[in-house]
This record gives sequence, structure tokens and C-alpha cells, in this order.
Amino acid sequence: MLDYIVVGFGISGLSFVEQLESNNKSYKVYEDASQKSSRVAGGIFNPVVLKRFTMAWQASEQIDTAISLYKNVEAKLHEPLISELPVLRRFNAVEEQNNWFEACDKPILCKFLSSELIRNTNAALDIPFQYGKVNYTGKIELNTMLSSYEKRLKEHDFLLNESFEYDKLIIEEECIRYKGVQSKHIVFAEGFGVKNNPFFNDLPLYGNKGEYIIIKSEALKLQETIKSSIFIIPLGDDLYKVGATYNNQDKSPEVTVTAREELQKKLEKFLKVPYEVVDQVAGIRPTVKDRRPLIGTHTRYANMHILNGMGSRGILLAPTMAKELYNHIEKGISLDKEIDCKRYESLR
Repeated sequence: MLDYIVVGFGISGLSFVEQLESNNKSYKVYEDASQKSSRVAGGIFNPVVLKRFTMAWQASEQIDTAISLYKNVEAKLHEPLISELPVLRRFNAVEEQNNWFEACDKPILCKFLSSELIRNTNAALDIPFQYGKVNYTGKIELNTMLSSYEKRLKEHDFLLNESFEYDKLIIEEECIRYKGVQSKHIVFAEGFGVKNNPFFNDLPLYGNKGEYIIIKSEALKLQETIKSSIFIIPLGDDLYKVGATYNNQDKSPEVTVTAREELQKKLEKFLKVPYEVVDQVAGIRPTVKDRRPLIGTHTRYANMHILNGMGSRGILLAPTMAKELYNHIEKGISLDKEIDCKRYESLR
């Protein structure tokens, strides 16, 4: 009998598998590639909400756990996955500079925001009011990480690339049975795909579609991530990822002309050199109304669990949330009420 079945292999699924491996637990993963949110994300880890100059929820505690996990994965896969990459916030007015300095004085933020403004030296960009620099930022090669990890799982026969058939699941008090596989527990880490899951689809996970364009510009020569109304993220070889959009109405997986035009309009407000759009990607972020993850155990089935709701901050959130869920299942440690899916029990 296995210890765990894990359904879904984005950032959350990978983070939970890392918990299982570090604790010598047996498992099998089911992944059908239907959800693209983890793979199309920008890959930037950044502890600060740069729209309002506030700390992301519990980010100062989460960042060490996240970096430790990604470095461990990097060593395991023998792939360069994590790199330091400065994030520079473009100011639109002197008032924003003043708000930045106020934020720098706050104890929770002073470690993460540099109080020395940076002058723009890149003629390709219109930066009239200088930059603010965020500390402790970087980039994870998400596509490479997920693809390489999947390859490793396949080599060990730990992964099945197929859709999960919920009606084939048999739930018993002592074990979970699924198509000839027996397991002590099952964890659903499906992202927006949870909307198709009859055991958890009543939870208020709404989804928010995000789209990026990939541009090529030989004249841009950018070595940092720039944040204005959008991010410009350098990918190498004169390629840049630009985005993202936020759309809580459209839940289709396809890219849209509307999103591309929106991103180009925002980009062209401060990019002054030629570029071409060479690609466009889209994914549905697993967002929750109260902006907190959905973690925990099913109200009826003690061996069925969920790890979801990371929204747009899965890179920092998922490693900590996976650890919280593992400790909840294996050690009986109570989950914080803010993240426990039981906070929505009245809806069920």
C-alpha cells in the first residue's frame, strides 16, 4: 500500500511531493496537463506587493522555506533552476517615491525595500522618476523544474500522465482504492481543475485568468525585472515575458487578442524601442475570495485532503502550505484558521 496518491503536479503538487520524499513516504502522482497556471507564471519570487508597497501575506516567513525547497530540487535534478534577479519598481510620480520611502521605514518592510533610488541608464525605457529596488528577489525556471521533475518521476514509475477519474475512487476507512492502487491518503493539488472535482468543487475557488506575451527586442538589453503597470521579465536571447493580465470572468484556457492588446498598450507607455510579439500564453490562477489558500481535510473523509488556492503567489506560498498540510496529516498539527478549508464548512 502506498502512503499517498497526489493528483496534480504544478507548484503545489511538486511542493507536496518534496515533503513526501524528505520523509521517505511512498506515492504516485496523476497529472493530465490540463492546468497551465504554474507553467505560464512569470517565475518571479518577490515578497512585496508592489502596487501598494505592502508585505505579501506572511511572505517574510515563507521566503526561506521556498528558497530552501527550490535549492533542494535544483540539486536533486542537477539543473540550474533558481537565480537572483533584481526587481525594480518604476515610479509614475514623485508621490509614489514618497510612498516608497514611507514603506522603507516600516519594520516589516525595511529589510526588503532599498531606500536608495536607482537612476535609469537604459535608453530603451522611459523612467522619469527613477526606480525603487526590492531585495531578496529572484527567478525560478518553472517550466524546466516541472518538466525535469516529471521526467524523474516517470523514470521511477511514480507518475501517470492521465486524467483522474473521480468515479473510480473507492474511499474506505483504512485506505483509498483507485484503479488497482491502494493508498493511505489522497491529496488533490489540482489548481483551477478542482472545479471538476466532486469532493471539493463546492469550495469558493473562483479562478483568475492571466495572460503573458513573449516579446523579442534586440535593443532593450534588460538585465533586471521591471515592474510598472506590468512586469517585464528577461528570459535571455533578447526575449522578455510581459504581463500579466487579470480576468475573473473568462475561464477559457485560450489566449485572447484583448489581453495581447492590453499588455502592448501598457508596455508601449514606457518602452521606446521596437519589439515583436513572438508568443502568448494563458493560465487560470487558483484564486479564492478571501485571498487565502485552501488547505486541509475533507469534512467526511479523513484520508482525503486538498492543497489549493495559491493564487498568483504560488512560488512563495506552496512550499510552506505543503509543509503545513503534511504536518497536519502526519502529526495532527492544527491548521491556521485562515488557511483551513473548514472555514467554508457552512457552504458544504
